[in-house]
Amino acid sequence: MLQAQPAQVDSALATEKKWYEYINLRGYVQVRYNRLLETNPKLKCEQCDRSWGEGGGFSLRRARLVFSGQIGKRIFFYFQPDFASSVSNEKLHFGQIRDAYFDIGIDAKNEFRFRIGQSKIPYGFENMQSSQNRLPLDRSDGINSAFSNERDLGVFFYWAPAAKRELFAQLIKEGLKGSGDYGIFAFGAFNGQTSNKPELNNEPHLVTRITYPFAAGDQIIEPGIQAYTGQFVIPSDQLSDGTRLTQNRSYTDQRLAASFIMYPKPWGIQAEYNIGRGPEFDKQSDSIVVKKLQGGYLMLSYRATIKNQVFLPFARVQYYEGAKKFELDARSYKVNDVEFGLEWQPFRQFELIATYAISSRRFEDYTLRDNFQKGNLLRLQAQVNF
Repeated sequence: MLQAQPAQVDSALATEKKWYEYINLRGYVQVRYNRLLETNPKLKCEQCDRSWGEGGGFSLRRARLVFSGQIGKRIFFYFQPDFASSVSNEKLHFGQIRDAYFDIGIDAKNEFRFRIGQSKIPYGFENMQSSQNRLPLDRSDGINSAFSNERDLGVFFYWAPAAKRELFAQLIKEGLKGSGDYGIFAFGAFNGQTSNKPELNNEPHLVTRITYPFAAGDQIIEPGIQAYTGQFVIPSDQLSDGTRLTQNRSYTDQRLAASFIMYPKPWGIQAEYNIGRGPEFDKQSDSIVVKKLQGGYLMLSYRATIKNQVFLPFARVQYYEGAKKFELDARSYKVNDVEFGLEWQPFRQFELIATYAISSRRFEDYTLRDNFQKGNLLRLQAQVNF
């Protein structure tokens, strides 16, 4: 027996998985066309999709690979580059980091954990929802104007009981358009200049969020509330000559938002609204000043399965009045949009989405003055998941 023991140990070591064997690889690619039935080529949305309007055509919206894995009992890592990033309308398809973080579990069940690195900020259900899962082609202006690319570098604390963590995962697995697992309670500190941008002051932003999904008959409902505060510094390369601003280019940046989600089983409701204040271009004084902002959206959806094919019709109305601090001169906006869409999944690896948008937008900076555009367009997106 004693002579056999070393062989048994060697056998156990040989069958034990190495850390790299726990790494998963997945991804998705989105191809769009926005010019069908277009009534106004001057109608644009820089943050939404740079191929909107004049000069647009077929575009590669996203091309992403996701490397992730539970490489230890309490260590999870996640790395996601995007190879369809665009630095301008003339320079397309650059590789850029979207996510690069690791989770450190504090307890044996990883119910308490810290997330360190560049990741999504826990503010807004739609912001945390992956573009791979979201129904509308673009996030709403009112919520998404908080952070460019929804991400930043920082440290975030998340807590959720094991049962709720399983529910978050199940909502994604069943195709119910979940947001993923960002805890029942979240609190974090981050740079505040948005993703892939350097910190420009020594004052981190702070964010907190509370949400609670629960069953109500056959439905699953998830209400939530979130808020953040900090000082945003306008980058020097986002200013027009002649725009006036504070000496240190620093402005109050604060928001509070409420969310209500009823997952599509088969009917779905998704609604969010936020208020706050932040930097905004004022054309009367040619300056960037702190102003109030408000806006959100309401979306209705339905999920039907017919002969193993999934159909998800939806309608969304959105409103936003405020600025986009990360655009030129903290560009001022007033948005009123309505859109009707349908997502068709003939099989798990492929999705086709068509949306018809009726849009009314005022967007102004030092150069774009009295710029009000309205129009309609039909947008198409093909998505492959792997």
